[in-house]
Amino acid sequence: MAHGVHRTFRAAVISTVMAALTPLQAQSQGAGLGAAGELVDPDTLRVCADPSNMPFSDQSGEGFEDKLAKMVAAKTGRKSVAYMWYPSITGFVRNTLGANRCDIIMGYAQGDELVQNTNAYYRSSYVLLYKKDGDLAGVETLTDPKLADKRIGVVQGTPPSANMAIAKLMRKAKVYPLTVDTRIMPSVAELMVRDMLAGVIDAAVIWGPMAGYYAGKSGADLAIVPLTREKGGQRMIYRITMGVRPSDQQWKRTLNAFIRDNQAEINELLLSYGVPLLDERDERIMQ
Repeated sequence: MAHGVHRTFRAAVISTVMAALTPLQAQSQGAGLGAAGELVDPDTLRVCADPSNMPFSDQSGEGFEDKLAKMVAAKTGRKSVAYMWYPSITGFVRNTLGANRCDIIMGYAQGDELVQNTNAYYRSSYVLLYKKDGDLAGVETLTDPKLADKRIGVVQGTPPSANMAIAKLMRKAKVYPLTVDTRIMPSVAELMVRDMLAGVIDAAVIWGPMAGYYAGKSGADLAIVPLTREKGGQRMIYRITMGVRPSDQQWKRTLNAFIRDNQAEINELLLSYGVPLLDERDERIMQ
């Protein structure tokens, strides 16, 4: 989830160990600390984010993580939000959160050891995307025989590519790059949706939040099918948390309380961006 991010999914691409925090403690003297021994700014929500990674974050402030950051700041008594912009590449954590240039990563896959995870604020999955009025109507798994002769778009190295290989779908697949510089070219998910509407591919397998956002922007009538019924292969469903430094225990507790008390509002925000939310039974959460 580069949450693999592959710009689609941030946390899995980030693989560098966090820098040691000890030298930073001396720098923080007199700067104003949060809880004792923590480096969290008590007045400003300092966010680490990619400057061009819609629908998650963007320098324009239009990403849903940007909107969520404003909500966190307001509900935790911060007076403002400040950003440390850094691309979703190797070294993201080390050069942002680990270097004390910010105090939170708004979206991070649960279980990655580079950060301390809060409780999850949403669950989502990779999805299968296709035209509702086409001959793939009703397909819910990558092993469905209807997909056997179809050309399916998939992002290189992401979990669905392994499942597609097992189902012998990679021979005709169109494989898209794991990372692109979205400052100079469209998001991979946006390209996949365009290609599907142009008939270059018959279907696409994309990380759910990106699929929902770009499918919605396309204006086309597309089926967005969470891959929750896969038997074996790679995991398709992920919990997304906020990432903080391992030392910031009180900050984590504050954020967990925010998530607990504001889950309905968080869901409303995510659904407005087309994020396919899943409950604990893997059923879609609808508006």
